[in-house]
Amino acid sequence: MNRKNFDIDAITLSLYFMMAFFGWLSIYTVTSGNGALDILDFGREHGKQLIWIGVSAVVGLIVLTLDYRLFETLAYFAYGGAILLLILTLFIGTEVNGAKAWLNIAGQRFQPAEFAKNDTGSALVFGSFLIVFYREGLTPLIPLFLAACLVVVLTTLYLGYSEYSPLWVPGVILVILLLIYAITFSRKYWLRNLIIHTIVFVFFGGLSLSANTIYDKLPDHQQKRISVFFDPGADPTGAGYNVIQSKIAIGSGGIDGKGFLQGNYTKYKFVPKQETDFIFCTVGEEFGWIGSSFVILLFLAMISRMQFMAENGKMRFTRIYGYSVLSIIFFHLIVNVGMTIGLVPVIGIPLPFFSYGGSALLSFTVLIFIMINLYSYRASVLGRES
Repeated sequence: MNRKNFDIDAITLSLYFMMAFFGWLSIYTVTSGNGALDILDFGREHGKQLIWIGVSAVVGLIVLTLDYRLFETLAYFAYGGAILLLILTLFIGTEVNGAKAWLNIAGQRFQPAEFAKNDTGSALVFGSFLIVFYREGLTPLIPLFLAACLVVVLTTLYLGYSEYSPLWVPGVILVILLLIYAITFSRKYWLRNLIIHTIVFVFFGGLSLSANTIYDKLPDHQQKRISVFFDPGADPTGAGYNVIQSKIAIGSGGIDGKGFLQGNYTKYKFVPKQETDFIFCTVGEEFGWIGSSFVILLFLAMISRMQFMAENGKMRFTRIYGYSVLSIIFFHLIVNVGMTIGLVPVIGIPLPFFSYGGSALLSFTVLIFIMINLYSYRASVLGRES
């Protein structure tokens, strides 16, 4: 390894520390309540998060000192270690909010699922890896097919929730397929096309008919999350409460916000879990549309930087890894912000670098710093391959 060719990307580092700082500031705002608190009060959430920021920074610096070839070698072992932590959680895990997903070590809780993405919400992150597969040559027909499946399921659930007949969906699908068959009719291939259209109808029709059955078998809390997604007012004091209060808090911020430590919804804790899943409504209330846009631009800048480093990293492993990281960050951004404004169901996805939680911060830090490491040795890779 040629240390002279080690070149740390200052832009990504700057974006990381900016996001970590503004995330901590948002958590401090929620913790402070009616008055400012000692920033070094390590017994409160903002103090604990400050510790985790320091720990994550140290771990990140250690990651930067490692040989870039080590990450590809240890990838399978890291995956196995994550699986082992999940197994341990089943036996000695601590239950929080109905989910046995935490390990308690030396008085500190951390969530192995943040490293392995194996709880209900986090596991959905794997769906974002379609971006990686597409970059590596996946046909666009597969993402389109999956999108069509999602539309069919959501439409069926919505019709069932709205007391309309879910049979409307298979009926509409049948009419569309008959029109396509009639428009593209060919005497030579009529039988083949008829078979294809029949298979498509059976699949999507069956998917639609089974959607309500699957919904009925979901746990009650997941059913409520789906129902309040369609209509938060259906349970305004229960499952829909968080989303309703979050939307009010964000809307009350207006264009430029109420000001730092001046958010009433934040001070009086109208939004449960505001320091974790609903941290974005704090940004919206106190810093308004301008502050919210700035935070989103920070995320888009980080995502763009991940893509740039992935495309210029000179190794296929770096490219795949970089696109994986940007996919994870992009998914968390879309889902978390979407939850706070009622565009997606509440599924417990944290906002990277902003939501309170040491395991989430540490895992995202490791992801980012490994990418910085891989990109930093691009000149060494060129020298090795020349």
